[in-house]
Amino acid sequence: MKKDVLITISGIQSDEFRDADKIEIITSGCYYKKNNKHYLLYDEIGEGQDEVTKNVARFDTDEFHISKSGYTNVNMSFEQNKRNITNYITPYGSMLVGVDASRIDVVENEENIQVDIAYSLDVNYEHLADCRLHMDIQPKDSGESFTLS
Repeated sequence: MKKDVLITISGIQSDEFRDADKIEIITSGCYYKKNNKHYLLYDEIGEGQDEVTKNVARFDTDEFHISKSGYTNVNMSFEQNKRNITNYITPYGSMLVGVDASRIDVVENEENIQVDIAYSLDVNYEHLADCRLHMDIQPKDSGESFTLS
């Protein structure tokens, strides 16, 4: 069964040289669960952009994978205590991006699903920032729950 959901994504990137950069995105999407994996499909439009990036997230309590296609293109994997490297393709060029997740927490209850990820981010093998990502996923219809049959 698929559910229409409201997704709030907030993130923070910080390093020792500048103030923390914060983002927040609120969007609608589609959620389903299959073989004990959560799936989330949603679109996002970057600030000042007209083009859409389609996102597909797959996650469980041990790992979080996200594929982006459109304005930006990337397949990123977050696995606790494991460094993953990928190419992040933007309209301005490609970057080699590494993520090293120190914590992945997924809390699922009848009202929402919360995902928290703490990770280190590097670009072209140079540390860029320590990051936090938080997702709150809830059914659009407040009378619905996440109990899937």
